[in-house]
Formats: sequence, C-alpha cells, structure tokens
Amino acid sequence: MVDRGASALSLPDDWPAHPDPILALNRMGSFDWDLDTGLFHMDAQAHEVFDLRPDEYDGHPTTLAIRVPPPEAYRLDGLVSKALKDGSENYGAYFRIRCRDGTLRWTHTQGYIRRDETGRPRRIIGIVRDATDELAESEERRERAAEDEARRQQTSVVQLTTAALAHARTVQDVIDVLKDTHGLSNLGATSLVMGLVEAGRIRLVAEGPAGSFVPGTLVTRIDEQYPMSEVVRTLSPRFIESPEEFADRYPILWPHITDLNITAAAYLPLIAQARPIGAIGLLYSDRGGFSTEDRNVLVALGSSIAQSLQRAMFYEQEKDLATGLQQAMLPRTIPSVPGADIAVRYRSGSLGRDIGGDWYDLIPLPGGRVGAVIGDVQGHDTHAAAVMGQLRIVLRAYAAEGHTPATVMARASVFLHELDTDRFATCLYAEADLSTGVVQVVRAGHIDPLIREPGGACRRVPVEGGLPLGLSAEFGRLEYPVGTIELDSDHTLLLCTDGLVEQPGVDLDDGMRTLTALIATGPDDVRDLADCLIDVAEERGGDDDVALLLLRRRVPDAPQSGGRLQQHVAPGDPEALTGARHMIRAAVRAWGAVDRADEVELVADELITNALMHTEGSAIVTLRVLTGSERRLRVEVEDSSSALPRRREAGESGVSGRGLLLVDLLTDVWGVEARGGGKAVWCEFVVPERL
Repeated sequence: MVDRGASALSLPDDWPAHPDPILALNRMGSFDWDLDTGLFHMDAQAHEVFDLRPDEYDGHPTTLAIRVPPPEAYRLDGLVSKALKDGSENYGAYFRIRCRDGTLRWTHTQGYIRRDETGRPRRIIGIVRDATDELAESEERRERAAEDEARRQQTSVVQLTTAALAHARTVQDVIDVLKDTHGLSNLGATSLVMGLVEAGRIRLVAEGPAGSFVPGTLVTRIDEQYPMSEVVRTLSPRFIESPEEFADRYPILWPHITDLNITAAAYLPLIAQARPIGAIGLLYSDRGGFSTEDRNVLVALGSSIAQSLQRAMFYEQEKDLATGLQQAMLPRTIPSVPGADIAVRYRSGSLGRDIGGDWYDLIPLPGGRVGAVIGDVQGHDTHAAAVMGQLRIVLRAYAAEGHTPATVMARASVFLHELDTDRFATCLYAEADLSTGVVQVVRAGHIDPLIREPGGACRRVPVEGGLPLGLSAEFGRLEYPVGTIELDSDHTLLLCTDGLVEQPGVDLDDGMRTLTALIATGPDDVRDLADCLIDVAEERGGDDDVALLLLRRRVPDAPQSGGRLQQHVAPGDPEALTGARHMIRAAVRAWGAVDRADEVELVADELITNALMHTEGSAIVTLRVLTGSERRLRVEVEDSSSALPRRREAGESGVSGRGLLLVDLLTDVWGVEARGGGKAVWCEFVVPERL
C-alpha cells in the first residue's frame, strides 16, 4: 500500500537522543537517512517498531533485511527511487515486517526528501509506526466484503444455472448445461460427476472434464461405499473438507482421483417428489471447507438440478410415448415398387405428448400401378393421430378395391364425416402407372405436388382440388376433379405436408417457391434428397410435423414390350366410368397415339358400357402397348358373364345395337376370349412408333 500524502517533518536539534515527544506519545519512531553516506539513523522508538535491539542494527539500510521480507524491500526501494528521480518531496507506504517470533505485522512509513539548491536529494527524514491494528480492521472489512461478494457470486451462479436449466428439455440438455466449461468454472469446481438411479443402481450419466472417469463407476450399487451411493441412501448431502477426510471416508474411490488434486468435495442428492432420482458431485482443488452459506447455496443448486432432471425425464417419457404412437399409426414398412425409387420421411415437430396427424402411405395396385398418399389431420394430439390411423386404413382399402382416385377420395371423406369427429383432413392421392408414366392426382384441400427433373429443375404442378376430407361430405360437395401428370423416366414426384412449406410470416406461395428452389439444388438420389429436406425442417424448427414422400420413376434396364394400364369399373358408379374414360385418354396421349385417341376412347367406352349393361358384375379395363412387326394399342374389357356378344341391327329409330358395329368399323381387329367364368372383349389399334 502506498500513501503519497505524507507531510513535511522536522526533527529536534538534539535528535535522536531526545525524540519528538508528540511522535513518542503516538508510538511513532523517526529516522534520518543521509543519502551521501548511506547511513540510516533511527531513534529508540523506530528500533522498537522494527523489533530490533540497538546492538542488532549497524546503521545501514541493508541490515533491515532481517526484518523486511525481500518482496517488501524491493517494493519500498522502487518507491523511494521513483520519488527521488521524479522530484517528489515526500512519499508514504505500508509494508510488512517479520518479527523475531516469525509473525508478520503491518508497518507504515512516511518520508520527506530534502534537496540542495541544485535539486539534488541529500537527506530523507521520516517516521515509522506499527499499523497492524489500523489495517486489521480494514483487512477484516475487506475479508467480509470478499465473503459477501463470493456469496453473491455463488447465489448468482445458482440463479444463472437455474435459468439455463429452465431451457433444458432432455436429460442430455441438463448434462450439457452442467458440463459446459464456463458453467463448471462458474460453479468453482474442478470436476463434476452425476448419476441417475435406475433399478436400484446408480448409472453414471455425466463426468468431466475428460480423463476424470474412474473405472468401475459406470454403474454402482446404492449400498456400495461411494459418496453418490451414500447421499442417495441417506437423502442428505455430504461435504468433504480435506483430502484426508476423503481418503478416510471413501477409500475405494480416493486412490483413483488423487491425480485431480482434490482438496474438497460436495455430493448432493437429487430429490424429486420426496424420491431420489440421482446424485451429483462437485470436486474442488482450491478450497478447504464449506461455510454454512456455501452449503445452503449448493443444496439449493441440487434442488434446482433435480427439478430440471425430473422435468426432462418426464418429457423424454412423453416424447417416447408420442413417437411410439405416431410410428404405430404410420406404415411399418414401405414396399419395394418395381420401376420406382421410393423415399419417405417423417419429422415430429411437437413437444411432449402433442403429436400430429400427418401421414404418408404407398399402396401397390394391380397392373403395375402404385398409389401414393400424403395427408394431414387437423390438430396435434392423440385424437388426431387416431383419426389419421383410421383414414390411412380406409384409403388403402378403397384404393385396393379398384376404385378411381376421385371415388377413393370421396368415400374417405364420407367415412371421416360419419366417424363422429370434429376433425377434418387435407389429403392428396396420386395413382401412378409406372409403365406409362401417367399419374392421376386428386387433391382434397392439400398443397400441390412438385416434380423434379433429372437435371435438377423443379416445378410446382397446380392441380384443381376439392374440399378437405370430412368437409366435402358435410357440405355435399364430393366431386373431386382428377388431374393428370406425365412422369417421365428419372423424374421425381414429391408429396409433402405443409410443415415443410409454411413458415411464420411467410406466404404459402412464397414458401412453395422456396421449397422448389431447395429441391432444385438438392442431391439426385431420392433418399439423400429426402434427408436433405428433413434436415432443413429440423434446422428451421417449429411445432408442425412434416411428412414427405418421394417417388422417382426409373429408366427401365431393358426395352419393354410396352405399357400396361388397368382400372376397375363398378356397376352403378358413374364416377368410376368417368375416371376410366379419363385414364384411357391420358394413357393414349402418353403413349403417343394422339391421332387415334378419339377412336380408342369411343370404342373402349362402348365395350365398358356393354359390359355394365348386359352383365351383373363389374368390368375390368386393360390398356396395353404391343410391339412386334408393328406397334399396336390393345383394349380389353373383362366381365363375369360367359355369354358372347352378338351384333344386332338397330333399326332407324333404335337407340342400341350399334356397339359392335362401331367396334368393327373403328378398330383394326377385335375378338372375344374366355376368361375363367367370364370373358374378355378385346380390340387393337395400329399406332405409329413413338419418337
């Protein structure tokens, strides 16, 4: 300590034989330092301050080294030298001396520099006094202030740690907060261990820093002689205040941690709802004990950690339950589809038990066709998931029965309406013929599909849609327009729910444009592309779920004889008949037979109508391309009646009887084949080779 405020001092003429009485009364000694000779004269009181007998001092400042420790001497020498050089008139300083009994005490000195007419310092006179009592009070105040500050810091650490733990959702989040290097140093600990109680044992879930793991402590019994086991058994904290105490109380553990130079440790039980869920240990290398305040703060910290852990454990349990329920509702496996690469992904965005009604499905259909479904039931709860599961099943059943896409969607809407639930669902159903690339799409309030080309270009495909499932039945608007997409080889059809598109504050169209650009820059492989899109959804966060289905039509490994398309037409179902006509028109166009499209559609319509009118069952329509000496398009209509068709004269006013006449006139060849208990009427059209 340095005091620059020393005042001038005058010594009596008969000094040191007769010291200044005022100084003596105040137990101050005086000195006179002759800078020319280097002699440092002191009076009797100064000898007493330095705890020196007269015979122990020879008048030279170096002799004071027996009382002034080297660090203090260096500091004083520097102070005096600076005052002499910079023209100062005085200086002052606090320093310590070591008494003959080895104790240290504070001393204060004030010096006044006397210079000659040239400014050269010639003499220093001053005083020395015992400042122990004076500084003792100041030191005590500083120690109390330091303790208060340390206590405030510890309390602040608990508050900061508690605030950080408030954001922890999982057990790993809690561990990360506690193991964070900055957080560990804030706690003042050298290392940390934490274990959770599982089936009567303690499983170590966190230890740090690296290299502090003790072999054999990954799983320990509660009845073993380890500190964490003890605090779990007794539900009481353990504060270890010395290495000797640690070695004595825990001889099994101590030999393994001696390299950490541990001087103290605090082990705290983690108690939630009066039940121990684990324990945490904080080990220190720079403290020798714990005050009452320290212990209270650490116990409060343990309580905060326990609450966060319990919350995290509940969250993980609920999340596991929700995820399990969600996965049970989704298809367990996706079947391999010849001629296509398929990728499906699901990302849950909700918290806890809140799960969504998003789903996907892939339905193999006869004739090389496949149905792809994407949908989203309103709400984020178990009821939404349950409704989703039922909808997925009925959609699959209706599609497998052979209904047209429009009929599948209409019947699913009626089912949902009759389910006596207040939920509605958006859905998109795409039925693809992989041999021709013709895709029939029906949209019920869902977002449009997208198509990605091999080069990376991606476009949104607008599809006219109907009302969401459930609402269309409620309002009696069950008409679902069918859109047609031609999916060329190596093109990818992408179906997703709005969780991949919608963002807070972003328009849906802007979101679709952003998604389109993202898909365009993504990898070619459908699985890699699906992973990329889900990663983006994860980074974006949000509470909405994401379901994703990608279907890429593969280039055939070898030339095929031609395409094949088949559809089931039930009697009394005008929508099925309309759908069959639409399928025929789209297939003929996709196969490059546009010039004969009207003829093919007219003949096929006549054969289907005859099958429905003159038989009691349904009709199965099959279109295929035959290759050989010439390329032909073959239409077959199969029914369950064995009665052969016959040509009749219609007459001038007849409304029927011209069917087979039209078939004979418009086709290149036609005939009838027996099929089990029924028959198939077929006809062929010569069509040009496709360029």
